[in-house]
Amino acid sequence: MWKRRIRSLIGLDVGTRSVKAVELTWNGGLVITGFGYAELPAPDAVRDTVARIFQENEFHTRRVVTAVSGKSVIVRYLTMFKMSPDDLRNAIRYEADKYIPFDVEEVVLDCQPFEAPGLADAGPNEMRVLLVACKRALVDEQLRVLASVGLQPEIVDVDVFALGNAFETTMAGSDGDRVRALVDVGAGKTCVNVVRGGVSLFTREIHAGGDAFTAAIGNRLGLKEAEAEQMKRRPGDQVERVRAAVTPAVDDLSTEVRLSFEYFENQFDRGVDEVLVSGGGSRLVGVPEDLGRVVDRPVATWDPTGDLPIAADRVDADALREHAPELAVAVGLASRLRKDA
Repeated sequence: MWKRRIRSLIGLDVGTRSVKAVELTWNGGLVITGFGYAELPAPDAVRDTVARIFQENEFHTRRVVTAVSGKSVIVRYLTMFKMSPDDLRNAIRYEADKYIPFDVEEVVLDCQPFEAPGLADAGPNEMRVLLVACKRALVDEQLRVLASVGLQPEIVDVDVFALGNAFETTMAGSDGDRVRALVDVGAGKTCVNVVRGGVSLFTREIHAGGDAFTAAIGNRLGLKEAEAEQMKRRPGDQVERVRAAVTPAVDDLSTEVRLSFEYFENQFDRGVDEVLVSGGGSRLVGVPEDLGRVVDRPVATWDPTGDLPIAADRVDADALREHAPELAVAVGLASRLRKDA
């Protein structure tokens, strides 16, 4: 008798301040079968922090999908003459020189044609192409760290695209015609991914996030960094003081998000219908409301774990729910399992 193949994959999100791991297992459907979270005490503590997560939590597999981000990663949406996939692969290395600030020999390149039905599209003899480039040294270092703790890297993705995969996985019943902006507010950066019908149409990484909120609280209330971070996370009866302190920083970030939307709308002649915000920074009181005020669009928080079943015998469901807003990238990385299940 044939047995149904059961596969597992871990999405490993190494952020500025924390490391998150979410394991999804395919057993006739996706199930959360593993979860780990740890604060990252210093940038050079990634290896030890990842090792601790896998020592302290139970996972089925050592197969992981991780991601890169930052200024060493370049994403461009191009318009090119129509050509076959093979010709595109050959042409893209020559085209890349125009769009990336690195020597093409120093980067890992990938590209993918895409369509945007119903929006302002390319001409009849043209096609839209997504180009992604990342410095090879960054990828190699990521792989070296994972291998050193006994993990098996399967894919290296890009943070901002993982957002879209998480949304597609956990919000599959949403109206596919609406244009949604996924905004993930991390500690050191904010990722923006504008999606429609499962297609990413625009991305941007803004180099500001929760750390800017912490600094604003410290400056306004005269607190040291650790004290300001604690106040941000648990304001208690100081909610109004904290909100007043961070409003200028939130407005600055929101203005960058609004400018991103305006650029997208000029390119596609279509507005953003709704903004869905996630990330640790989104948990700060007033952030969704202030973001909505500046971008002048409906803003809501969303749970990247959605209605995915949780293996309660293996996963601390309370801890998972507590950190759910921070798990969009990790869930999106692990959801690559759908493609090989």
